[in-house]
Amino acid sequence: MTAVLSRATPAAEAPAQHFEVRPFDAPVGAEIVGLDIAEPINAADFQRIHRAHLDHHVLVFRDQRITPAQHIDFSRRFGPLEIHVLHQFQLKNHPEILIVSNIKENGEPIGLGDAGVYWHSDISYKPHPSLGSLLHAQELPSEGGDTLFADQHLAWEALPAELQQRILPLKAEHSYLAKYEELRAKNPWRPKLSQAQIDQVAPAVQPVVRTHPETGRKALFVSEHFTTRIVGLPQDESDALLAELFAHSVKPEFVYRHAWAPHDLVFWDNRSLMHLAAGTPDHLRRRLNRTTIVGDTPF
Repeated sequence: MTAVLSRATPAAEAPAQHFEVRPFDAPVGAEIVGLDIAEPINAADFQRIHRAHLDHHVLVFRDQRITPAQHIDFSRRFGPLEIHVLHQFQLKNHPEILIVSNIKENGEPIGLGDAGVYWHSDISYKPHPSLGSLLHAQELPSEGGDTLFADQHLAWEALPAELQQRILPLKAEHSYLAKYEELRAKNPWRPKLSQAQIDQVAPAVQPVVRTHPETGRKALFVSEHFTTRIVGLPQDESDALLAELFAHSVKPEFVYRHAWAPHDLVFWDNRSLMHLAAGTPDHLRRRLNRTTIVGDTPF
């Protein structure tokens, strides 16, 4: 399958920006150095960014001193944006941005403090899971706070052929509620969901192995956070198979660990990767802004 590189073109062509794409010495990922997202990005430069995203699956844009509106505008170049079910943690006047933070003001959390404590792909519990997410560093702790990314194309390719054939036709249920109450029990700042919020996140059934719509590559598409069962299997068989896939999918040889630098903007492909928050000491402040791009129906 040929990668699709066409995306919305800006109203006026901007001057070219001179930037580098530097692959990491890691299984996945690259950094973009010299690009200013606050400035207009012309169609040719945008195609370079898009190609790099398809090739490397996670891009780190260094030193991006951008406003929330500029963050949203850049994200929208890739597609429509998701409005997260936790409306309590939307950025004021910018509902497209979810605040990811352990900071409390006046005794109340300003953001989702325990985002990403289990491996997952964003919004896999909806019929149209996320294409990708963009997380922009606002305030970073002096230690901790890393984010890990696991390449699910590599995970699929490393499976034994007989296991590949076994799981290729299977489907699995994904639920936002799978671990929600467990997380609430540990983290009192995670809000109780209203019935209206619960209605927004009815479980969805997804292929266990999905095909990337732009590159044609196959990837595992199950996660310890949201995947509850394999459809059509007895519960014990389902649990055993999922446990095997969960353990395999995050082996060190598939993983890039990102240590955040000030003003990093990290853009990852939820069709290719899972991610995990390594955790931040409770006494250190951490805040990031996240946008999430709506994707396609997995196949």
